[in-house]
Amino acid sequence: MHYTGTIWRPPYEASSLLLEVTAGCTHHRCKFCTLYNELPFPFRMSPLEDVESDLREAQLWSTDPIGMLAARLQGRPRAEGIRRAFLTGANPFVLRYDRLMAIAGLIGQYMPSIQTIGCFARITDISLKSDEELACLRGAGYDGLTIGVETGDGEALAFMDKGYTAADIVEQCRRLDRAGIHYSFFYLAGISGAGRGDIGAKATADVCNQLSPQLIGVNMLTVYPDSELYQEIRRGRWKEAGELEKYEEIRTLLEHLEIPAQFAMLGASNAFQLQGELPKDKGALAAALDKIIKTGREEDLRGYRENLPHL
Repeated sequence: MHYTGTIWRPPYEASSLLLEVTAGCTHHRCKFCTLYNELPFPFRMSPLEDVESDLREAQLWSTDPIGMLAARLQGRPRAEGIRRAFLTGANPFVLRYDRLMAIAGLIGQYMPSIQTIGCFARITDISLKSDEELACLRGAGYDGLTIGVETGDGEALAFMDKGYTAADIVEQCRRLDRAGIHYSFFYLAGISGAGRGDIGAKATADVCNQLSPQLIGVNMLTVYPDSELYQEIRRGRWKEAGELEKYEEIRTLLEHLEIPAQFAMLGASNAFQLQGELPKDKGALAAALDKIIKTGREEDLRGYRENLPHL
């Protein structure tokens, strides 16, 4: 398989076929992000020949006896059981409509068991497609996008150079809703900075409440020395929120969410991992967060953050 650098995927894509179609990020300007710094280029599309070669290899897992044995020994799922592909890279949905359709065609040719195709997407990627193209992409299997909206706080979005506004999130995700393409949001606790957690949480809840995300996944902002945000802190232009302050922010977000959705705090950035279904589990999630806020020690949580080698 052709994989370039560290491969990032959401926790819920663990059983998906990871298929590299891009590497890096087309935006590559978010001040807090260091995920793709190891690459010698900002962004690259995989040749369709490489994509097809990887699909042939994945196809062999279910037909070649040696491949089946290797998959079993390595704990990989048998390809015949794979029902979903996840296209890797920071934002493969940026690819042109015809290229995405060509990739879907190759997946259908070599892995007919795959029913849906997911990937990371930026809000700006959606705006590049017409309504008709979005509907056709849904018909080709594209569903379950993961979008790192990070926040609905317009000031934070501008400062972090995300490249879109809260209004853009609402406009473009409503287009996904109309096309029948499901999506999940990643929220980044702490992105609004010290003393602004409530503002960011309430603004994000307002955005979410106008849309239909299947899941709202919360991650904790972790500032690494090779990020532009680290330099902004050193310049005195931005101040990081405390660890307990971030949990208070998440508690505010949860309180103001009014839509049915999965709510999850998974991944390495979260010292405490929580998951539940809204609105059914809202009380239990709130109680768990209240306990962390009441009994958690700032120095312990800060130690966890400072010793986190990667996300």
